[in-house]
Parts: sequence; structure tokens; C-alpha cells
Amino acid sequence: MPGLVATGHSHRPTTKVQNKAFKSRKSTKGSVRDAAKGRIPSERGLRKTPHQQVMSKLERRNQAKQRQIQKHREHQNETSVFAGKDGAPRNVAVIPLCADSDTAAAIRDLNACVDVDAEVQDSCFRISVDRFKQKLQYIPLKRNFNACVDAARVADFVVLVLSAEEEVDDLGELIIRSIESQGLTTLFTVVQGLEKIELAKQKLSVLASLKSYITHFHPGQEKVYSLDSRQECSNLMRSLCNATPKGIRWRDERSWMLVEDVRFGGSESECTVLTGVVRGKGLKADRLLQIGDWGTFQVEKITAAPLASRKKRGEESMTVDEPEAEEILDLPTEDQDDIANLAPEDAAMVEVGDDDMDADAVTTVGTSKKGVLLDDHHYFSDDDGQVVPRKLPKGTSTYQAAWYLNDDVSESGSDLDDFDMKDADEEEAPRPEDGLEGRVAYAQTEGGQSEYPQSEMFVQPDEDEDAMELAAFRKNKRTEAEDDMEFPDEIELLPNVLARERLLKYRGLKSIRTSPWQVEEDVAHQPEDWQRLLRVPNYQASRVGAAREALVGGVSPGTRVHIYIKGVPVPVQKAYRPDQPVTAFSLLRHEQKQTVLNFLINLSSDSPFSIKAKEELIMQVGARRFVVNPLFSQGGATPNDVHKYCRYLHPGQSAVATFMGPVTWGAVPALFFKRVTPGTVAEDGTESSLPLTLIGTGTALPPSTNRVIAKRAILTGHPYHIHKKIVTIRYMFFNREDVEWFKALPLWTKRGRTGFIKETLGTHGYFKATFDGRINPQDSVGVSLYKRVWPRPARSVDGPLLEAEEAGGAQVEAMDADIS
Repeated sequence: MPGLVATGHSHRPTTKVQNKAFKSRKSTKGSVRDAAKGRIPSERGLRKTPHQQVMSKLERRNQAKQRQIQKHREHQNETSVFAGKDGAPRNVAVIPLCADSDTAAAIRDLNACVDVDAEVQDSCFRISVDRFKQKLQYIPLKRNFNACVDAARVADFVVLVLSAEEEVDDLGELIIRSIESQGLTTLFTVVQGLEKIELAKQKLSVLASLKSYITHFHPGQEKVYSLDSRQECSNLMRSLCNATPKGIRWRDERSWMLVEDVRFGGSESECTVLTGVVRGKGLKADRLLQIGDWGTFQVEKITAAPLASRKKRGEESMTVDEPEAEEILDLPTEDQDDIANLAPEDAAMVEVGDDDMDADAVTTVGTSKKGVLLDDHHYFSDDDGQVVPRKLPKGTSTYQAAWYLNDDVSESGSDLDDFDMKDADEEEAPRPEDGLEGRVAYAQTEGGQSEYPQSEMFVQPDEDEDAMELAAFRKNKRTEAEDDMEFPDEIELLPNVLARERLLKYRGLKSIRTSPWQVEEDVAHQPEDWQRLLRVPNYQASRVGAAREALVGGVSPGTRVHIYIKGVPVPVQKAYRPDQPVTAFSLLRHEQKQTVLNFLINLSSDSPFSIKAKEELIMQVGARRFVVNPLFSQGGATPNDVHKYCRYLHPGQSAVATFMGPVTWGAVPALFFKRVTPGTVAEDGTESSLPLTLIGTGTALPPSTNRVIAKRAILTGHPYHIHKKIVTIRYMFFNREDVEWFKALPLWTKRGRTGFIKETLGTHGYFKATFDGRINPQDSVGVSLYKRVWPRPARSVDGPLLEAEEAGGAQVEAMDADIS
């Protein structure tokens, strides 16, 4: 028998058996999804329509060619204003962001790379670049906030000058945030002093750091050009001369101009002449002209102001041709806009008379009324019109309810519904204080033993003891802004203050979103010029009509003109500085008329403080700046056009800012500034180094005089005795008459229960209330009251937003503080 052969022994690595996969003729949805691995097929090359499916290769090629020709034609139209020897120059705003940035040196470096030898002036000046056959108009700027923001509005290209040695300070960051938020055209970034850094690796590190900084504000910025490199300067000049400016939408819908020269008259009655090149849409003499912060003016006439041709070949200087007889390009007609911003008083009186609204005859809260206004009715004012919620057994229909008298049912309330308070059509809302939408589902009362103590006979409390308990109840109060975040709209009444007098203008609403608002009650309290404001019944049609009107007629863009205006104030003439740019924007029709403006405002989440309503702010929208005291309210669309007033705007929140001012057509970006004291420590511990802070940005919304801003006041009380659904409430009112006055208002709790006042108890404001279910002893009972608040008028800005001396002094103090 042969011997055993020694062989190696091995174990299988696993007991799992892999069988052959099933092969199906058709791929399943799961297999296709797994094979795609999350990729979505592109639909660009798919031909979907029947016409595209039968198109031949030649037809598809011809269609692509037609699209290319159309795109080229659009590009030619965009750049036609710069074409030719008489074309408009490209406006280049050079803005320094650092303290050691030198705009004059930056302009000299850019000119040297294209062999242009021109003297750098303090005011805007133009050069001719023969290499690219284009003209550039530089706007050299210093670290002046107003000048930088105004120049960026009328620039085709913005060049930001950074430093390789110093960081961007607070003033530079304020400038870049402002020009980015107001609408920014094509942007380029350059750096000075890069050659002073000896190590090559350190140069790359500085460039990477600067690029990371600038892309934080403008993500589309791909390169930071070095002014020390002639090649990079040449590439930048090629882009300035050949690139198509991106433009700003709200600016391109109007006619605008960078003023090159200003000639003032001897007095206000004499004409002031502005010289510049028309850009945007056609300039019309019938439309009003907004000139920087000077104000709004009517145009007397528009004449041609061509530049003289070169006298010799190769001569760089260009002089203005002053012909004896100027060519008149446009004159005002009978359709010229009036500079008045309010309607005549006689027109306003006719409008009021047509509506039969007399301020003296308006029904307001007076001696003839016995109760507060709830929706559209004064309950408990007439004895025969008194409405009392009826208690009926569960399942009672409307027909059966007629067979129950008021005294047929016991008052135990254990198995009854409040018939008048149920409304199945109401939608649920997140907050109970908004009205019926905030209530919770009805909770049935069980027949078992109650977990709450048995009701006791009401005993009149002692006055001193009651005052001590009230003081202990209200002792945990903090600052007003903190209370607004945790307890919005809640107010406290002093025991010696009558609520019916303190809340005389307030009314009740069953629902702030759906209840009707009686505007006749507000006529006696509206502002003096409210009826003279502009009414815009159809905003979309009015906006489109004003924009289309600007498309035709007027002096064509690219024409150099003289604009004659009258009425320039003497203080404006004395404050004029040639080294600061002056801009001129032609207003669309009706844009000088006053109305109720609404702006969406977004308070930055990193804002150091909350903004209180009616607090003074500086707002810039388009080409105009105002000092405003806006009202804040909740946004959105409601059926009754009633919106809740917000007392504070906290960091990270959005609201609608409302005030009275001249209308602005379109979704124009808005900037909101606030003046602060340098060195002020904010709520988060940060210290402000500038007297001006950009607190938020926004967008113009449709104006409306019918939008009601309702200020809510919430009176809260504390459950004193609870027996099933019948509760005794205290600390809401402090006398019997106030309870009777506000008896018609619905009650609600923090946890969504609703109820009504049943009867008063004693003389200290205690009352008995009935709710739709059991309430928790820790719950608080509230009642909501509303009154309409009116927007305040805007005022024009006097002087610069930020003085150069203030900004410089603040920066020096900040640096000294850092050193010490």
C-alpha cells in the first residue's frame, strides 16, 4: 500500500459564493441609475421637436451660423458707442483701497506700457491709445467715500489698487462693499509695490493672499495684475480697450453722463452748463435731471459740444471746439416734467370729496362707542345689536341652534362647544397671536375628575398685596431689544393708566391676514399730505410704460453735449470741487413724484447691533441719497394687504422698509448706512473705527399707498383660578371699565388656545374667561390690538457721507490703539 503523500492544506478565504449575474434583455431603472453614478445627461445636443429631428446636417450648420451672426450683431451694437474717432471714451475709475495706494502712479504705469505720455490730472481726463485705436477716460480718485461710490456708478471699468505692504483698512472695505452692492460693472484688480519684496516665494504668497481677499467680495475675479510688470500692464490695457463692459442694468435703463466740465452762472437765475458724453439711453430735455447730490433740475436746452479734430498728424492734444453758433440738439416741449413732487391741493380735495370722506364725519373711538372696533364692527355699542357667543351641545347644527334659548343650557361647560368661535375654513398659522389661524385643534373635555383645583368664590384682593405681586411678576425684564426678540409686541400697562385711553387708536382683528381693515377709521390720523401722494394702481404697466418711453427719441448715446440747467443753489456752487466726479442721470417719467416707497432690507448677520424702527438711516438708491426714518414690517402678500409692524430689525433678518419719497421704477439696489460714533462698542464687543457703517442692502419693491402697516400691542394676563375651561385672569387690565371696553376681543394663549371674556370680577380688572379647552397653569393669556402707523417723509442728504478728515482721523486713532 503506497504511503501517504504530504500535500499542503488551504482554506477558502470566504464562504460566500458568487453566482453568475442574471442577464436581462432590457436594463432596469436601477441598473441604469447605478451605471450613471449620479451623472445627469446633457440636453444641449438633443433634438426634441419633430422639425429638429428631420433637420439635415446642412440645415443644422446654417442654424448655428445664424445664431453666431446674431450674437456678433448684438456685440457690435453694444460696442458701437465706442467705435470711430468721434466715439465715446471708455470710463475707467481707479479706486485706491489701501492707505499707501497711489492712483496717479498706477495710471502712469498703465500709460507707459502702451507708450502714452500724458500728464496725470486730478480731475477726469482722456487719452488716446493708438495701439488699440480706442480712447480711455480716467477718473483718478483719492480715498474719498462719496467720490469713489459716485465714480463707480458711471464707470465702464473699475480698477481697484491694492498694496503689497499694507492691508485693506476699514475705509477700503467700506468702499468695496458699497460699490459691489450698488451694482458693479467689469472689475480689474492691480497691486503696487510687489517688486519691493525680495523673495520670490513670498511674492507668490502675497499674490495668493490678495486674490483670496478680492474673490471674497467678487468671486469672478480671476487675476491680480502687478503694476511692476510691463507685460501684465499691457494685458490689462488690452482688456480695457477691447473688452465689452458688463454694464449695470438699472443704469442702462436710463440716460446718464459723467460730467467733464461745469460752468456756473453768476446767480441761480442764470444757466449752469454741464459738459459730457451721453451714455445709456437717449437724453431728452423733457425729462428731469438728477445731478449727484445737488438735486433735481429741469433742462433748458441741449446743444452739441464736439471735440476739435487734430491739427497735425500725431498731435496728442485735443482742444474743445467752440463754434460761434451752437447746434441745438433738443429743447423742452409742453410735455416737460414738472419739478413739483406733490399733487396740487385742489386735486387732493376733489379726490377726497369724490369718496365722500370727511375727516370730521369719520367714525372713530368716541363717547358714543361702548367698545373697541373689532374687524368692521363696534360690538356692545348698541343694546339691540349685542352679540354674545352661544353655548350649544356638541353636534348641534345651525338649524337646531334656533331651538335652543340662551338659558336652556347649564353653565358647567363640560360638554359644550363655542359655536360662534369655530371656523373650519381658517388656515393654521405658526403663532397664536396672529388670530384664528394660530389656534390648536379643539380638545374635548373628559367626564372624569379634573386635575385642576376646584373653583372658589372670588375674593377682592388687597391693593397693597396685589401691587407687590404685580411687581414680582414683572421683575425679570431686560433691555428693550432683548425683550423684543423673546416677547415681541408685548406691552405693560401701569395700574394707574386707563387702557381705553392709552390704546385709543387701536382696534381688534380676528385675523391679521384675512380680516378687513376699515380705512375710514384712519382718515383722521393720516399725514397732512397723504392725499397728495402719487397713486400707482398698476405698477407693472406703469414701470414698463416709463421704460419703453425712454427707448426712443432724445440725443443719441455717444454724443458730446452741453446741458443748460437753472436753479443751482449758491451753496452747491461754493462746495463744488473739480477733483471729485459729478454724475448726471436722467429720471424716467414720474420719478420725481412723492409716494409711499417700499424697500426690501437685509440686515447682515454679522451686524454688531439691531436697528430700531424710525431710527435715522442714510439710504442710497440708484443715483439718489436720502435721510430716512423707515418703518419695518413683515413681507409677503396677504389677502387684506395688512402687514405687521416690526419694532426692531435684528441681525440676519429681512423686512420691508417703508417711507415717503420719490418713486423709483424697477428693482434698483439700495444701500443703508448708519452714522455711529467712532470708538463705540457694539453689542457683540466689536469697536467701530469709522463714523459711517454699511448695515444692510436691499432692493426696491412696488410702491403702494394701500399697504397697511399695523402695529400690534399684546396685553398679557396670568391665570389666577382654573376650573376646566373657565379661567379667572388677572394683570391684563386694572379696572372694570377697561374690561368692558375690550370685552369683544378674542383671547388666545401661548399654546394655541382661544377664548373670550365672559364677565368682569371686582374692580381691579379681574375677569372670567371661557376657552375652547383646558389651559395649563403655566400658560399666559393674551389679547392682540392693532393700529395703523404712517410712514415718514425722506429728506435730502446735506454734505458728504464721510468726511475725509473724519475717516483719516478715525484710521489714525485705530492704528494708535493697536500699537498701544
